[in-house]
Amino acid sequence: MGLNKKSVDDINVKGKRVLVRCDFNVPLKNGEITDETRIVAALPTIKKLINDGGKVILCSHLGKVKEGPNEKESLAPVAKALSAKLGKDVVFVADYNVTGQAATDAVNAMKEGDVVLLQNTRFRMEEETKPAKAGEKFAQELADLCDDYVCDAFGSSHRAHASVSVVTKYVREKGGNCAVGYLMQKEIDFLGNAVENPVRPFVAILGGAKVADKLNVIDNLLEKADTLIIGGGMAFTFLKAKGYEIGKSLVDMEKIDYCKEMMAKADKLGKKLLLPIDTTIADGFPDPIDAPIDVTVVDSNAIPADKEGLDIGTKTAELFANEVKSAKTVVWNGPMGVFENPTLAKGTLSVAQALADSSATTIIGGGDSAAAVNQMGLGDKMSHISTGGGASLEFLEGKELPGVFAADDK
Repeated sequence: MGLNKKSVDDINVKGKRVLVRCDFNVPLKNGEITDETRIVAALPTIKKLINDGGKVILCSHLGKVKEGPNEKESLAPVAKALSAKLGKDVVFVADYNVTGQAATDAVNAMKEGDVVLLQNTRFRMEEETKPAKAGEKFAQELADLCDDYVCDAFGSSHRAHASVSVVTKYVREKGGNCAVGYLMQKEIDFLGNAVENPVRPFVAILGGAKVADKLNVIDNLLEKADTLIIGGGMAFTFLKAKGYEIGKSLVDMEKIDYCKEMMAKADKLGKKLLLPIDTTIADGFPDPIDAPIDVTVVDSNAIPADKEGLDIGTKTAELFANEVKSAKTVVWNGPMGVFENPTLAKGTLSVAQALADSSATTIIGGGDSAAAVNQMGLGDKMSHISTGGGASLEFLEGKELPGVFAADDK
């Protein structure tokens, strides 16, 4: 995995047009942004390029754009928020064509330190590069607007999209630099190095609902980590593979043999694979998800046939927390139970608290774990919270991410 990439600190952008791929995929309600985290995360890179005298052209996708270009998924609210945060006018190119004449005119009118935001890249169907060749024309049009390119959208870096990786080919052809921004650099430093060069003991914690989502992650982390902890819904398939009764708990019958293989692999490699030793059970899944619910805690090998496991138990929470105490590096992806329910959030909270109290480098791999940690007010106690759920999972699998791979090596 090539991790030594050229960053914004390695390029001179004075007087140059710099295209920056950001992740402005923010939640919107009635045209208003409800969470500005992703916009705030992009500011250091944008400010650096402004201060260095670059002409900063920003692009991003927003939403899935299933019904074609529409005002509900326009980046107009992002331009407004950016203008306020940067204290300067951000010129928004509202044209649904993204790279049309309006964009060319806006870029031609730029002075050093100016900022232009292009329309939602997914308004061009070619952005998602299916079939692969379709994205070439759009990528070339994006490259025509700039001299250098910076990718700062880690949340999209696992996708080989026109504005994420294909564009670099055309920027490079005309002698431009392809670098990563500060946000991408931080992800590479923390996630990449945690997996490739961890300070040991290295503990990896995996949760969430499905084993299938994390097959390659489990396999890769068993090679890399000293201890692999498995909680959440996916733990029940492992418990079933051990021959335990798991009642009505979530299970993936097709992955039983895989779980047996992983437990055997852990033994062979001399790695610790920790599973829940007790489980918080109830009659069934809460409906609605945050409804009051009656629960009891039983040993994991004694779940009644008519009950469903919905969180780790108290002894397991202690076991997992103790393992974290001795670690020097901890990576966590996926909650320990139905954390959206106050009664069933205890296991996830105990793991989050153990990481918060730890002196280890603690890395939260995006998605639900990031939501859980922030919801519990412990976000600022973690060394790093990844901005990309899918991208961080693929990083943990040891995959080459197109958006990282496409940047120039130092």
